[in-house]
Amino acid sequence: DLYSHRWEIKLGYREIKQTMQRSRLTLRSKKPELVEQELWGVLLAYNLVRYQMIKMAEHLKGYWPNQLSFSESCGMVMRMLMTLQGASPGRIPELMRDLASMGQLVKLPTRRERAFPRVVKERPWKYPTAPKKSQSVA
Repeated sequence: DLYSHRWEIKLGYREIKQTMQRSRLTLRSKKPELVEQELWGVLLAYNLVRYQMIKMAEHLKGYWPNQLSFSESCGMVMRMLMTLQGASPGRIPELMRDLASMGQLVKLPTRRERAFPRVVKERPWKYPTAPKKSQSVA
């Protein structure tokens, strides 16, 4: 439904802010064009991790990419990028296949459905109300 899709989008923003930027302001540039460049870099890195999560989910039967841990996947991709620096060019496709097959390590437990429907809460009274007198039948 629409609510769950909206929720997934909000989780994506949270992943960028908390996992990738470690809950701190990391834009260090002073010039607007360099700030824009940093933002594009963050979005590129986010999409790279999400793409690898899609590849990992393809190897798992019955799993979607949003059922994998973003923070664990992000760590795996970062470690793989460090490994690729020293790897010979002929070995890179094999390492990328290995990364795609590691989806089993980042699976999340099944999310439970919402227990209570969304409602508008009543505004609490500023002062306590007197208890109602019980009506007796005469």
